[in-house]
Amino acid sequence: MINLTEQQFKIFDVIKGHVNDYGYPPTRAEIAKIMGFKSVNAAESHIKALVKKGVLLKVPDSSRGLKLVEEYSGIPIVGRVAAGSPISAVENIEKYIPTNPISSPVDFFLRVKGDSMKDIGIIENDLVGVKKTSTAENGSVVVARLEDEVTLKRFVQENGKIKLVAENKNYDDILIDQNSGFSLEGIAVGVVREDVF
Repeated sequence: MINLTEQQFKIFDVIKGHVNDYGYPPTRAEIAKIMGFKSVNAAESHIKALVKKGVLLKVPDSSRGLKLVEEYSGIPIVGRVAAGSPISAVENIEKYIPTNPISSPVDFFLRVKGDSMKDIGIIENDLVGVKKTSTAENGSVVVARLEDEVTLKRFVQENGKIKLVAENKNYDDILIDQNSGFSLEGIAVGVVREDVF
């Protein structure tokens, strides 16, 4: 929907997070500090780009003079996640969900592709609510990154070894070795069908 660069998305996320946590946006200086910019001008140039792309509004005569465009102030649906073989993560936001439809806190939703998790009720085109984390309890359903791809699987750790387990007998487990570029993007905290919205 909106073609934000990775850096612009991070800055938008910083602004949105600050608004959600404190009720008002960060200053340019705070954005620069959080992002590690050497100058406030770098933050300002990114803000101008976000305004131009229509996700932020500038409010004149205020050090915190930013406002999220309402359409983009909910929880994002980000790309698709495989529930079969891993697919390349698509870093585009399809749309925003204005309110959280599940009871757990959610950082973003990912759209499921495939049927490797169908035996626990997660099917093609479901939206999986994800809480960002780099750790998971044994048995959790996780969004795992393998190099530049992501997949939705059950996280199992035994004897210091990790495997990603499909919930469909037609799929093999994925065994993780130390050189696989493996990391956790988050844990699944709920699932909704899009026809809910």
